[in-house]
Amino acid sequence: MNAKKHTPLSLHGLRLLFPPLATLGILFLTEWIARGSLTGETFTQYIFPHAEAYLLAWAMLFLSWLAVDWLTRFAPLATLLAAVLGCAPAAVNFYTLQLRGEPFLPWDLMQVSEAAGVAAAAGIHIQTSMVVSIVIIVLLVVVSFFLYRGRQKLNWKPRVAGFLASAAATCGLLFGVFLQPAVTQTIGIVPDAWMQDRYYRYYGVITSFLTNLTNLEISKPEGYSEEAVNEILDDTEAAQKYSTAPLYPGSYGAATSADETVKKPTIIYVMNESYWDVSELEQYGFQFDTDVSANLHALQQTSASGRAYSPSFGGGTCDVEFEALTGYSASFLPNGSKPYQQHVTKPMFSLPNYLKLTQGYQTAAVHCFWAKYWSRDTAYPNLGFDTFLSLEQMTHVNKVRRHYWTSGLVTDDSMADQIIQQYEKMKTSSDAPVFLHAVTMQNHTNYNKDNYPDDVRVKVTEHPAGLKASTIGALEDFATGIRDADAMLGKLTQYFSQVDEPVILVFWGDHYNPIDSNYDVFTSSGYASDSSADPRLHQTTLLMWSNYTDKPVDLGTIAAYDISPVMMDIYGLEEPLYFQFLNRQLRVASRTNTRGTTMNLDGTTTQEPTEFQQRWCAEHWLLQYDLMFGRGMLIDPALVMRLRAKSADPAGKNAAKKLRLENKSTVWEDAAKRVSDIRDFYGRLAEDYAAVLSGERDVLFKMKELWSWQGQLFEGSEKYLKKIRKAQKLTEYKSAVAALFADCPIKDA
Repeated sequence: MNAKKHTPLSLHGLRLLFPPLATLGILFLTEWIARGSLTGETFTQYIFPHAEAYLLAWAMLFLSWLAVDWLTRFAPLATLLAAVLGCAPAAVNFYTLQLRGEPFLPWDLMQVSEAAGVAAAAGIHIQTSMVVSIVIIVLLVVVSFFLYRGRQKLNWKPRVAGFLASAAATCGLLFGVFLQPAVTQTIGIVPDAWMQDRYYRYYGVITSFLTNLTNLEISKPEGYSEEAVNEILDDTEAAQKYSTAPLYPGSYGAATSADETVKKPTIIYVMNESYWDVSELEQYGFQFDTDVSANLHALQQTSASGRAYSPSFGGGTCDVEFEALTGYSASFLPNGSKPYQQHVTKPMFSLPNYLKLTQGYQTAAVHCFWAKYWSRDTAYPNLGFDTFLSLEQMTHVNKVRRHYWTSGLVTDDSMADQIIQQYEKMKTSSDAPVFLHAVTMQNHTNYNKDNYPDDVRVKVTEHPAGLKASTIGALEDFATGIRDADAMLGKLTQYFSQVDEPVILVFWGDHYNPIDSNYDVFTSSGYASDSSADPRLHQTTLLMWSNYTDKPVDLGTIAAYDISPVMMDIYGLEEPLYFQFLNRQLRVASRTNTRGTTMNLDGTTTQEPTEFQQRWCAEHWLLQYDLMFGRGMLIDPALVMRLRAKSADPAGKNAAKKLRLENKSTVWEDAAKRVSDIRDFYGRLAEDYAAVLSGERDVLFKMKELWSWQGQLFEGSEKYLKKIRKAQKLTEYKSAVAALFADCPIKDA
């Protein structure tokens, strides 16, 4: 008789210890890769004070190891998969931080296709932590092979039972803890209202990524209904009470009668990467060898200027852009979510959509980076842009900063040329007024003195004591970009001052950045604190210039979401009701309400807004929700007419409600006259979808969805809607839509 081999106790013990210890080691490798380094400070400041988050992450890796091992009975595979589960997201996190200043977020999975191309363009290389981690992981896999070799075989019943038990525990951890904010907050994992990179530093890659999955859900605001929206938009009492004086008494719009104001000027938006007037540091112990903002300072004497309160710091460019183009606050959306990627997935109210649909504007966007970055290629058509010129289409552009970005970044000077060329192209092709929006890239983080040669780079000639050489070099890199942004501003204003039509140019920065790897530039000088939540580090430079008025206006600080409403107000342009609401809010409640910080009318800030401020904020969210996720502009064309309505008198006494109730026929006569505009817009919308979606099927799905709402506004439309629903080809769809517009009038109000 052959005696059964017994596993030595020591070996049995090692087999029991290996999974928890190996996955704990993988967790440390994960954080090492994600952070780029692991120091004593990492443990004392981040890991030990938030041990509960790292224990949860370890538990996820450990349970995943057990599930794979029970299923396969092959420990090396379990070890390898656990390592991939932890280290792969960590590597992605490291690179996304380098590229855009933000960590790896769940919605980034929507941009996997372009990630490799962007990484290559930035000159990304494998880090030491990654190389060492790969070696350690290989060793763990080899050890697990020999350690578990010869392990007793099991039949399928205990294997399935073990797998189901460990899988159930994994799912329980995921759905019962990670995806339950009430649970995670109870154990000390507190959402960071300001910065996801800080959130990841505190709680680690795995825990931060998984808890962010809860940010994909949008909750309907309390009290939301069509009646509530109408009540806010049609509140003539509020319009009269809170619109009795101009927002900016010295502005062109306030000083010029409505009959004499320019009606449809060319409007140019330029959001300049990381732009703020760095010469402000000269009041805090710094000196530069040149005036980096000479054009800005000159233009401030004849323009509207102030600060834009950004919802972002160190990254999140699309949040700021989204706010400026729409009047929507990113603060109302789930913390860390990215509007272009997650929420701008259908046509919605925005400045370009409003100008195009109601004012007859042609619209275009220009950005000197990849079209898919931040999903602009799909978001822009939904915001109303007819044309999008991205890096892929640009020729004969100059690039700089190749030390970090190996393929270089397009200069602001070249971007000025691209803007001018696009403007001239649009004016040549059509007599319609122009709205042109541009986003630059030259001064994107990371900053290093080697990005510019010595004879080009701005020099720091004086600075507070104690700053590292690398920090001074980074500041010189940044200041050089600001000097070039200022030259771009000068070039654009010089060109548009010579054209034979009225032009408005709005120029602002998206956010501040740390300069070098810390806040030393700000803290050593007293400019700001070492916190990304410091309100000072969210107020970027803002300028509104026009070639037909030289009235200087002190804008103070306004929210990024107020840029468009304020622009329309100070130049006397026809404002939609939503923008009128925002301007009233700015006049009487707060300068901004962003990421938990409220700026009062006197410029002071607080984290405890008054009940009055909270009411206005709640109404802002209710209107925003309606436009983004409710009926919106395109699924209720009547809303277009209402948004277009503007009171005839400055006091707002004859607002939309009175017009609609007392002179209803006039509104709907006007609506009937605008049917052709609606028809043309839906035609362009189908074309835009066709340009960005993969086939006719997807385009038809989008358009049919909209018509399920649209059709309700037309008399006798059912048989035409049936044909639209049955259409299998775009030609069939277009034929059915054309017949509906030809035969079906808009219903009586």
